[in-house]
Amino acid sequence: MTENNNSKMPIIMIGHSFKYETEATLKLFFNTARFSFTLDIAEASGSSYVLTEAAEDGTVTVCVCLDGVQEEKTAKLPHDAEKKDFEYTICRLLFGLLVNRTGITPPWGLLTGIRPVKKVIDLIRQGKSEEEIYSQLGERYLAAPKKLKLAYDTAVNQLPILDRIDSSAVSLYVSIPFCPTRCSYCSFVSHSMDSAIKLMPDYISALCRELEIVGRIVKDTDTKIDTIYFGGGTPTSVSAEELRTIMEAVERNFDLDKVREYSVEAGRPDTITEEKLRVIKALGAGRISVNPQTLNDEVLKVIGRKHSGEDALKAFELARKVGFQNINTDLIAGLPTESADSFRNTLDRMIELDPESITVHTLTIKRSASLFETGSENSSNPAAEMVDYSIPTLMSHGYLPYYMYRQKNTVDNLENVGYAKKGFESYYNIFIMDETQTILGAGCAASTKLVCPDGKISRIHNYKFPYEYIRSFDKLMEKKEEVTECLKKIRSVQPR
Repeated sequence: MTENNNSKMPIIMIGHSFKYETEATLKLFFNTARFSFTLDIAEASGSSYVLTEAAEDGTVTVCVCLDGVQEEKTAKLPHDAEKKDFEYTICRLLFGLLVNRTGITPPWGLLTGIRPVKKVIDLIRQGKSEEEIYSQLGERYLAAPKKLKLAYDTAVNQLPILDRIDSSAVSLYVSIPFCPTRCSYCSFVSHSMDSAIKLMPDYISALCRELEIVGRIVKDTDTKIDTIYFGGGTPTSVSAEELRTIMEAVERNFDLDKVREYSVEAGRPDTITEEKLRVIKALGAGRISVNPQTLNDEVLKVIGRKHSGEDALKAFELARKVGFQNINTDLIAGLPTESADSFRNTLDRMIELDPESITVHTLTIKRSASLFETGSENSSNPAAEMVDYSIPTLMSHGYLPYYMYRQKNTVDNLENVGYAKKGFESYYNIFIMDETQTILGAGCAASTKLVCPDGKISRIHNYKFPYEYIRSFDKLMEKKEEVTECLKKIRSVQPR
């Protein structure tokens, strides 16, 4: 099938309603294609379509027609088969047909979830051996052995930290959703400084008010703050004084004495100044990120960055000069126009800088990113070769994988992995992936994730856009009662 963002491949579903699962499987092979879902079998008449059927007698049929060439597979389930058995069988048959027809073998197989490491951790806690885990996940999900090993290694490095988690404590996320410019691959709700400058005073005022409200709830419920994370956007897009105002609001409203980790995404090198770094350090943050994504100047231009690779190196050295001893750097495998050699050069040079952690993301083409508009041409790059180089290279230099997540529409169906030297793993990154600790979000587009003692997880989303956040602030704060009740429940089951 030739991917075209203006046309939709018909997906016919007969006898079942597994739309989400079917689409997730199709996206493994056609990550920027669009689909139309229908119950009308008459739609199975064009040159490309997919027909999936679950009959009452337990027969499952999947037919794939691509560019006029049709192939079909069937399976028979027992009479007592459950709904999930039909779902899994449809996806497995569809996966096999698409591997045959496209020649693509997605490395994670049918594992389409965001957190593959959680499945490994669950099995480790059940007492399964490494070999049993590989066998079980490989057989069920058809995942490649090298990916299962990466997930297993990540789980092993996470477990000692998860075993020491304080489930009565919470983490705090502070959102500063502004950037100098919007990168072409970006899907975050971030806003350029040119358009946001007039909103900045009101935004910072509202954010500080929310921090005061959240701080009061934390104090009233006798809740401890475990980690703090400033994200965005690029938090250092604001001025040093604006950053000081926000960080002082955190210091004023929360007890920082027992905080184990305080991180600020300094992010883009073109926003980093010595003054900002000194503010960050003076107000308690010990971990920062300097994120070049690539050191190739031509690629930086293509993705809309206004800094050079040399600027990134200077920003890193400046952070060292100011005294930061825990620096993360972010890279992206698969950026448009970047070659495998160029990525290797970037990774090797970053390793020479000797940061405490390096995160390797894979390009994800989201619908809200401008790259999505150019469709499949963006997915024709050597991302897999880049990732395959990064894993052994980083591990051979003492960087161990400690957290991982996956996203839809990621080039080559790959993953995002954080690597760190021993003792420099980010607690916040692990907690947000494992979903075992409540995270309180403050600011535009921030999300509060409440993990109650019964295991139930609920989310409260702040407004996505600064003007909504500012205009409807009082209405938004009415949702804080749910936060209070959850924190009270958490405290009620903790030993005094």
